[in-house]
Amino acid sequence: MNVGFLIGEIASGLRRNLAMAISVVLVTFVSLVFVGAGGLLQLQVAQMKDYWYDRVQVSVFLCAKDSEAPTCTSGEVTAAQRDAVLAELQSPTLAPYVESVQFESKADAFKRFQEQFKGTAIADSATEDQLNESYRVKLKDPTKYEVVTQYFAGTPGVEEVQDQRRVLDPFFTVLNVATAVAGGFAVVMIIAAALLIATTIRLSAFSRRRETGIMRLVGASKVVIQLPFLLEGVLASVVGAGLAVGALYAAVRFGVQGWLVEALPLFGYIGTHQVWLVAPVLVGIAVLLAGTASVTTLSRYLRV
Repeated sequence: MNVGFLIGEIASGLRRNLAMAISVVLVTFVSLVFVGAGGLLQLQVAQMKDYWYDRVQVSVFLCAKDSEAPTCTSGEVTAAQRDAVLAELQSPTLAPYVESVQFESKADAFKRFQEQFKGTAIADSATEDQLNESYRVKLKDPTKYEVVTQYFAGTPGVEEVQDQRRVLDPFFTVLNVATAVAGGFAVVMIIAAALLIATTIRLSAFSRRRETGIMRLVGASKVVIQLPFLLEGVLASVVGAGLAVGALYAAVRFGVQGWLVEALPLFGYIGTHQVWLVAPVLVGIAVLLAGTASVTTLSRYLRV
């Protein structure tokens, strides 16, 4: 096959349907931005889970002076009850689950409380005596937090067993919903891109029906006739994919690494190397999308 002829046919087709080709590029760009954003968001969620769940602790809050829990009817936790809870945390029964135990006194809890709510009205109204002593338990497997929760249910001197996962899980649920929404938009836009590519190929084939007729008469093969149309759609889609990768790179480079890291330095964020992991997938989707739409359209409207 003459490469020069092929390039000329592609250029001719793109010139004749320039507006439609630009539309294909833009729709592919938008759809793949959503696909890429969904993928990157899922990578971010996974990275955040690894970061936070590795630091998750189970807090065993001991009875304070004014506790109203059924296990605190005798008043504030006694030294014997406090020692008994620690002994249970270090017992052979919980040893397979517990990695470390740290005691937090009222003074420590009050200091952390003041740092956490610094500058708010609640920080000024709280007193050290109102806060609970607690044991901060780091688990070997954070998913096994219910073992500790159930173990100390009804234990005298223990007001409440609180797992930090209960605070984090709703947050991650929101992020997963956002990922699903981005995926939904991506599916809609991909369908729109496929339809637009099919329409573009159909118009291109119609505008060049005379040339294709002559090529049939001179014995040109099916591949020679259909390949320029196929490559037009693929080329426009790949350009859209390239723009999508560039947009995602800029968003991560300047939005996440350039701004979010400084504004909320709480955990590790995804970097530009994750964009390069997603990039081949986006290009592959673009080629597959354009190829499928083009072949389907050509087989129907350009029979050879």
